[in-house]
Amino acid sequence: MPSGITAKNVLLREKYQQFVGRKMLFLLLLVIVIVLLAGVAATLGSANIGVLDVYSAILARFFPASFQTSWFADTIVWGLRLHRILLSIVAGMGLAIAGAVMQGILKNPLASPFTLGISSAASFGAALAIVLGAGFVGGEWMIIGNAFVFTLLASMTVYGLAKYKGITPETMILAGIAIMYLFQAMTSFLQYVGHAEQVQEVVFWMMGSMGRSSWDKVWIVTAAIAICFPYLLLKSWDINALGAGDETATSLGVNVEKTRVICMMAVSFITASVICFTGTIGFIGLVSPHITRMVIGGDHRFLLPASALVGGLLLLAADTAARTILAPVILPVGIMTAFLGVPFFVYLFMRRKKEFW
Repeated sequence: MPSGITAKNVLLREKYQQFVGRKMLFLLLLVIVIVLLAGVAATLGSANIGVLDVYSAILARFFPASFQTSWFADTIVWGLRLHRILLSIVAGMGLAIAGAVMQGILKNPLASPFTLGISSAASFGAALAIVLGAGFVGGEWMIIGNAFVFTLLASMTVYGLAKYKGITPETMILAGIAIMYLFQAMTSFLQYVGHAEQVQEVVFWMMGSMGRSSWDKVWIVTAAIAICFPYLLLKSWDINALGAGDETATSLGVNVEKTRVICMMAVSFITASVICFTGTIGFIGLVSPHITRMVIGGDHRFLLPASALVGGLLLLAADTAARTILAPVILPVGIMTAFLGVPFFVYLFMRRKKEFW
């Protein structure tokens, strides 16, 4: 009997190692594809350079004794294109992490920063700065500061409304929808009273763009993700338990309300740090977790990092297409993400026969 149990344990361990190995292979493939796509994206533009020139310019900055590059390639890569590429990657990662966590803690396939009112609050903050010139900070950071503050304010309002009725997935979703419509109405009012130039600027900001990228913004978004992501990954077991229902999670020792609130605050901070620089970008936080879940399943230990990589890959691909598809005209990246997201959701809708979760 003991030998039979031992053989069974060995078999289960081997299956688990294969289970983990497939997921790690998927993560590795995503990293490789992102690196390759980033190299290709850096070659596209009015000034043409080769892929090898791009990688040489990057490596020469860290290993000057082993790699050589020209002044032209170094200027194009480091001065003009690489910060936009990296902002696309980290912004997509942040939005995808936020979407995956929101869908997990709320057990709702439609949950995302875009559908829960957080992005609408950022749009109102930006519109307030553009139309009325009112903001929490002055100068060139006024729009960014307003978008950041109103994003956090919306998440706190959602929490307050849900707390009043009891923090459940249903109350948080309903509160988020109410906040979304409220901020959309206030943004529409500002557009109505604003001048034509101001309305045009608000609309362009709401479409989302990587054209405002800089190295400072890349580091700020990266720091926000680096602060919050380890905690969310640490809570992946608790998020898995929430997927089985609040009663089951409580019986497993999970503090349901505390986990839901802290995770919501963390993803709100990440979302605020992203969209205050990029504008509202839909579908990345909604689509990336679903794509990842279809490939590797719903275990958040692997779903969160894989969704982050898928989100970074999707937003980088969308921004690259936006820069090149009608060159020299650069389309807002939010338009491209919608073009990518809508066909996928139609496919998801047609493919699923019963439940979406």
